Amino acid sequence: MQELIERVSAEVSAALAHIEFTETRLLPPATLEIAHLDAAAVAKLIDHTLLKPDATSAQVRQLCADALEYQFASVCVNSTWLALCQTLLGGSAVKCCVVTGFPMGAMLGAAKAHETALAVAQGAQEVDTVINVGRLKDKDYEVVYADVAGVAHAAHAGGALAKVILETGLLTPAEKIAGCLICKWAGIDYVKTATGFQGGGATVADVALMRQVVGPEMGVKAAGGIRTAEDARSMIAAGATRIGASAGISIVQGFLGTAGATVADKGATDKGAY
Repeated sequence: MQELIERVSAEVSAALAHIEFTETRLLPPATLEIAHLDAAAVAKLIDHTLLKPDATSAQVRQLCADALEYQFASVCVNSTWLALCQTLLGGSAVKCCVVTGFPMGAMLGAAKAHETALAVAQGAQEVDTVINVGRLKDKDYEVVYADVAGVAHAAHAGGALAKVILETGLLTPAEKIAGCLICKWAGIDYVKTATGFQGGGATVADVALMRQVVGPEMGVKAAGGIRTAEDARSMIAAGATRIGASAGISIVQGFLGTAGATVADKGATDKGAY
């Protein structure tokens, strides 16, 4: 335990010394790759999301229909809707993503890992779980590591990707760095900004910080309050490789530049680089 605390503390201090200088010097708003990112490519970065507790089967059906039309990366739902999504999306390139330990992340790590294993056994291809925020703030790094490592193991055992939500709006810069480092060491595939249920969402500064900490080998998912093409563009420029949003259609239409267009219409409506 003490060894892990010392390792995290040393790495956080080193990262803060660098990020204090670079955090406000974000990546330019349009790198070469981003400037040539078209609407169809952006759609493949979006987890089309419906996580509200009063979601109905009709809304989930519409979510999946939208995902198929726009070819989003995945639909992200509560696990009660997994079977329905599999039926509607079966055979397509759109993946089924479920949340576990959601939205608080404060349950026993074993329960979170078991929930993940159940979801993956029933066909989830990606799992977004919530870090234990209170334990992270208390610097109970051994508990946090075991928590996220258990999710990573359960997801990977079934061939699924594991993403961990840090809930950045509740964390200090040092805590964000510590959370990213622990997730990286535990074998998590993506770190993610927020649930959208705790009052804080994704910021460009947080995405840039997360990218700097985890490096190029991990994914960074920006989620929480991303509603427009401009929002998505800023997050991608800062280092996001996945976008979680319930406004995926509006985002893609913003890239197309025509509110009524679909990705299939891109050839006739796309106004080019942005």
